[in-house]
Formats: sequence, C-alpha cells, structure tokens
Amino acid sequence: MKDLKALLGPARAPFLTLPPVVTLLGLGTAMWRTEGHVTYWYFLLALIGALAAHISVNALNEYNDFKTGLDELTRRTPFSGGSGALQARPDLAKNALWLGVISALIVLLIGAFFLLKLGWGIVPLGILGLIVVVAYTPLLTHSPQACLIAPGLGFGLLMVMGTDYVLTGSYSLTAFWAALIPFFLVNNLLLLNQFPDVEADKQVKRRHYPIVIGRQKSAVLYGVQLALAYLALILGVVLGYLPWLALLGLLTLIIAIPTYKGVRAHADDMEQLIPFMGKNVLINLATPLLMAIGLIIATFV
Repeated sequence: MKDLKALLGPARAPFLTLPPVVTLLGLGTAMWRTEGHVTYWYFLLALIGALAAHISVNALNEYNDFKTGLDELTRRTPFSGGSGALQARPDLAKNALWLGVISALIVLLIGAFFLLKLGWGIVPLGILGLIVVVAYTPLLTHSPQACLIAPGLGFGLLMVMGTDYVLTGSYSLTAFWAALIPFFLVNNLLLLNQFPDVEADKQVKRRHYPIVIGRQKSAVLYGVQLALAYLALILGVVLGYLPWLALLGLLTLIIAIPTYKGVRAHADDMEQLIPFMGKNVLINLATPLLMAIGLIIATFV
C-alpha cells in the first residue's frame, strides 16, 4: 500500500475533485439544452478525459518541480507546494514522468474517439487543452498573464464547454456563460495557492502575479475575479442563456465574502491565510456543483 501511495502521489489524488464537478456542470448545460436527451456514456468518457488531463498536469508538474529543485525550497501547505511524494521517494521520479505522459495519451485517445464520432468541431478545444497540459509548468508559469488564466481555461472553458459539446454536438452560449464561472474561480484557486510559494518560485525564475505585483495587490485581483464569477452567473441568467435555477450557485456568496475579506487581511501571513485557502477550495467545488444541480432540475420542471 505504501508503494501504491508513493506511485499515485504525483497524481495528487486529494485534488482530483474538481474535474468531476466541472464536467457535471457541462452535463447540466447539455441536459438543459437538449431536454435531457444526452448520451450518458459520452459523459463518462468526458469525465475520464478530464481526470486524465488533471492527473497529467499534476504529475508533470511534480516531475518538473522535483528536477528543478523547487520542491526542496517550497514550504508545503495542505493546498500548495506539491505532494512531497518524490522527495520521499526520489527513485520514483521517472514513474511520475510516465504517469504524466500516459495520462496525456489517454486524453489524446478520448479526443480521437470524439473526433471520429462528432467531426472536426472538437479539434480547437482538444489542441488548446493539450497545449495547456504540456506547456503549463515549463512555459506558462513564466508568464504572469498566462499563468493567471491557464487554470480557468483548462477547468472552466475547456472542460465545461468540451463536455457540453460532446453531449450535444455543437457549441453554445449557454455552455460558454456557465464556463465563465469556473474560469474565474479556478484562476483564483491557483492564484491564492501561489501566495505561500512566492520566495521559492522566485528562485526558479517563475513569474506569477504574487511575485510580480505582490501579495496585497494579488489579493485585490482575487477579489475582482471572485466578483466577475458571480456577475457572469447573474448576467447569464438575465440574458436568458442560463435558467434561473442556476442561481443556486450564488449561495456560496455566504462563504465567498468573508473569504475575500480574510485574503485581504492575511495576504502576507501564511499561517492565517491557510484556512481561507481551504474555504476558497470549497467555493470552487460548491459553486459549479450547485449550478449543475440547478440546471439538471430545470431540465425536468
């Protein structure tokens, strides 16, 4: 069991809850658009692809951070700093690399299946998705702008719209507006998780906003994106692209407002910031989940 845990450590299994939630949101938009007429095993394939993509990014990130020595410099928290698996078992570094490569190949194979079934419309999402998976750690983390939007692009626009597309065979503004919410929220998830890593990341030449503009200004950026997520949800309903039941996602404002206040107050105090990092994870999971529930209920009422 210890060997299995060490082998799976680079996958960061505790953090693999996000793909099921955002693909469920894509299922919700597809069901609402088609009045429930979707192929559910296509959804299962989309979910497997989303999980494989996340595992690939995690494993390649762990391998890269181990090889560059970043993990030796990083202060690990429950939400950042890697799994520590390769520091405990350096002999498994190649296994992490292979896990990342094989997971990316699984994504490619599932994409090829949908290409054969649905045609070339899936290709733009697939290409962009593979670029994010492969380039995130070695390239995108060195650009503040790319580093900020890549997480939301992958988990928001690509996973939500991709799931909706494979279930409906077409793109829609419904899926786009729904995807904007996890786009902003997941951007914030990685942004906040970078706060404890500023000093370590500087030493390996990474460039993200907590490094470039500092933690205090990045806390303001966190608040802006948080507001944009809820504003996108409200506008999506007002414009008629989402049903009013999708507003169930607004319930997480109960957590979001005090979380933002806590981030502003403790941006430079990592011990005090950690509980708000946990609440931020909850916002990321609960908001799209509640939206998905609202969309599914709206399909049948």
